[in-house]
Amino acid sequence: MSPIPGSGLAKGLAVTLRTMTKKTVTAQYPDVQPELPPRSRGVIGLFEENCTVCMLCARECPDWCIYIDSHKETVPAAVEGGRERSRNVLDRFAIDFSLCMYCGICIEVCPFDALFWSPEFEYAETDIHELTHERDKLREWMWTVPAPPALDPGAEEPKEVAAARKAADKLAAAQAAEAAEAAAAQQTAAEQAAAQAEQAAGPSGAAGSEGTAPADPTGPSDPTPNSGPEGGQA
Repeated sequence: MSPIPGSGLAKGLAVTLRTMTKKTVTAQYPDVQPELPPRSRGVIGLFEENCTVCMLCARECPDWCIYIDSHKETVPAAVEGGRERSRNVLDRFAIDFSLCMYCGICIEVCPFDALFWSPEFEYAETDIHELTHERDKLREWMWTVPAPPALDPGAEEPKEVAAARKAADKLAAAQAAEAAEAAAAQQTAAEQAAAQAEQAAGPSGAAGSEGTAPADPTGPSDPTPNSGPEGGQA
């Protein structure tokens, strides 16, 4: 059966009419931010407290866009007579996002949970060299990583959250200790200044009190001998 002339046009107009009556779904970015899934692959955050410089992420990266530098430090023995240990100290951790293809292999192979996906994606630059993020920048992205949902209401706190809270508490304790030391130093300086002022004022006050003779309550003595009848005449 041959199609009715103009049926295709009628179907197209019907689709147009149905679409025109629906609410638009266009988001006016950047005025309206998109609602991304919590595990979106936006940028990679680094939690350097967990990094042991094992180099697995750099070795497994197919694009070779991870750069790590470190050095060894000797850790003294924990107990007397024990052996000294050596540990790796992270000097540089950088990711070149102009080469990264967001495969997530580095995050999957990290055995100590030092790398995480952040949903943040607004980090475009005018210079390609600025797309190499050093560890300070990667640490800033870490605080935008959403907390993983609990698998069980009675489950333990996720170790990522516990480690982040421990690091934050340690930093807060260090800042509080520095503030207490500064306050103690100021108080000590104020006490020393007050003591010096008292020492400087002490001798002058003593000299002033010794230089002035106390007044005789009985009045001045009369040097003239008694010439009355009881005194007699010499």
